[in-house]
Amino acid sequence: MSEEKKEELQTEEVQETETEVITEEAPVEETIESVKADLEAKLKEAEDKYLRVHADFENIKKRLEKEKYNAIDYASEKFAKDLLAPIDTLEMALAAEEAAADLPAEELLGKLKEGVELTIKNFYTAFEKHDITEVDTDGEFDPNFHDAVMQIDSPDHEDGHIVQRLQKGYKLKERLLRPAMVSICKK
Repeated sequence: MSEEKKEELQTEEVQETETEVITEEAPVEETIESVKADLEAKLKEAEDKYLRVHADFENIKKRLEKEKYNAIDYASEKFAKDLLAPIDTLEMALAAEEAAADLPAEELLGKLKEGVELTIKNFYTAFEKHDITEVDTDGEFDPNFHDAVMQIDSPDHEDGHIVQRLQKGYKLKERLLRPAMVSICKK
């Protein structure tokens, strides 16, 4: 074969190869575009899903925050409701005093005493419901629960022990609300 013939054949082969590549590239480009469009749609869907989940999370967070503040604001609601009974009892005692103005003084005093005792009982019932207890004042002085306001000499008590309770102390569960005011023995 001559050189010219060889060059012609090579040129034809190159042209055929280019034609094949060009015809093969068209479907590849269409496939790439199709895949790209698919991926963009999935990305958009994922972004939308993310935004919805994020918005739901923020809404839940706000709702829980609101519920927390409501719980704090209304935490003492049950206790306040339980204190209504002692107030009612005191008001009834005052109303009974006005209605019984013609009773003898001794009888009136007895009714008032009964009303006050009932009121105190109602307070202790409310305290019990809410785990409010008295601070124990029997035995040794404890600075965590007692406030010593006097020291007295007592032959019946050991040094550092409580002789007398001057004012009751109270605890809410194990937390001190008010220390008991006491006098202690000093020898």
